[in-house]
Amino acid sequence: MIESLPDAQAAAVRALTPALPTRAGLKTGIFTGALLSLDMIAALLAANRMPVLEKHALERNVGFCGLFVIIMLIPIFRFLHKPVQLFGSGILGWGIFIVAYNLAGMYFANLFSVLRSPLDALLEGALIYGVTAVVCWVSAMVLQARKQPFVPRRRSSDFINRFPEP
Repeated sequence: MIESLPDAQAAAVRALTPALPTRAGLKTGIFTGALLSLDMIAALLAANRMPVLEKHALERNVGFCGLFVIIMLIPIFRFLHKPVQLFGSGILGWGIFIVAYNLAGMYFANLFSVLRSPLDALLEGALIYGVTAVVCWVSAMVLQARKQPFVPRRRSSDFINRFPEP
């Protein structure tokens, strides 16, 4: 598609490409959202439908929470050097999870009173992925700034204009 554009337009499109979401970002977001939803459904079924696991409730909950955090890290590690892709992919995955969470709340009657509302969960996920994207962006800028010299170069005109004549 870019090859069919004139050179000036193709250069403009290539300059904007890092800011646009990619197919990899969409795939990662959908994959992350599906895995988060599956983890939540498995945790709810294990907690509510398997009385055998009730005496190991702490271990069960820690295992599912640990798996949940690992799944949340997928977009972060995949797009660590692309903050826009990181945020878009993370929010897409988190949005899919929130839809599944809302549907699970319709099936499990007291889910929102025991845990949190879908809006609170959406805001928490957006905050996590947003702060992570900003930290990655700022750290990339700091690392890029460290490559530049700290002392500005001196021009000969700086010394001439420094002492005005009386």
